[in-house]
Amino acid sequence: MMKRMIIMLIFVAIAISALGFVKYKQVKTAIAQGASYKPAPEAVTTVVAAQNEWQTTLSSIGSVTAAQGVIVSADLPGIVAEINFESGKHVQAGDILVKLDTRQEEAQLAGAEAQQRLIHLTIERDSTLKAHGAISQADLDQVEAEAGQADANVNEIHATIQRKTIHAPFGGILGIRQINLGQYLDAGQAIVPLQSLDPVYVDFAVPQQQMADVHVGDELDISVEGTSGVAGKGKITAINSLVDQSTRNINMRATLPNHDGKLIPGMFVQASVFVGKSSTVIALPASSISYTPYGDFVYIVDNLTGPDGQTYRGVKQQLIRLGNARGDQVAIDDGVKIGEEIVSSGVFKLRSGAAVVVNNEIQPTNNPTPKPEEN
Repeated sequence: MMKRMIIMLIFVAIAISALGFVKYKQVKTAIAQGASYKPAPEAVTTVVAAQNEWQTTLSSIGSVTAAQGVIVSADLPGIVAEINFESGKHVQAGDILVKLDTRQEEAQLAGAEAQQRLIHLTIERDSTLKAHGAISQADLDQVEAEAGQADANVNEIHATIQRKTIHAPFGGILGIRQINLGQYLDAGQAIVPLQSLDPVYVDFAVPQQQMADVHVGDELDISVEGTSGVAGKGKITAINSLVDQSTRNINMRATLPNHDGKLIPGMFVQASVFVGKSSTVIALPASSISYTPYGDFVYIVDNLTGPDGQTYRGVKQQLIRLGNARGDQVAIDDGVKIGEEIVSSGVFKLRSGAAVVVNNEIQPTNNPTPKPEEN
């Protein structure tokens, strides 16, 4: 019995040893395979660093102002008899907008004109009498004075009637009507806004430190949030004669054509003034830059040597110093040389030394003046 148990234990030990040896060989093979494993190259797009000419600009926030803009109002009180305009329509200078009721003035005019005719007939008769010595010169002078007063009364009533016919003072676009037919208007009560929209002004401010860089005649671009590209181009036409003591900014005014009516008074805009000469920069797509707390960097594609001594296409991390941004591009002040191949998309999945394969069939946007729908 004891002999049988010993033999069984020997067989069990042999079986366990055989299984352990097999597993040892399997683990050793797996370790060897892992050591020789190379991850598949990551697909990226690249751009070659090159020089770009950037026009030096000065940016400021501004607002659009009409070249001429008023709230058309009633000069005299009265009841609205006619409304000859529609909200939002274009009008020419001198167009009749509103007529107030003038029946009372017209009745007064009829009486004044009758009195005027009577006085002038009296002058003709008294002039004849004076020639025959029937009346004195003083009597004739009195009648002529009364005639002058009658003429003045008639002219005054004519002026009142004309003032109750309200004209457009200049050509432009009307706003929303603020009166109704039959409404009683007080003197000075608003009728409708009127704005002349071509050209328009853009008012903006520049810090006093940059005053020397900006001059009358400098060109600028105007962009509006929510619209595509540049909304307008113009020139600086006026610079204020004093600096704001609270902000230490100086106000400036640019004039822009506005044929399509895109720029509306009161609109918030971004003004980019072209100052000085253009500068040469190395500009890369913003998508190529990795921003980190310890520094910004890009990945440069180059021929690298692996642990096995073989050469492969890989990336190396390069710290950079950033300059100004413009559209989809960022200027690189230091860290990148002209001609280097820079990863422009796919940087989030890379590490220094990673193998890559370049596929530039679809490139990220790289435009210094993009349109919003392209961003």
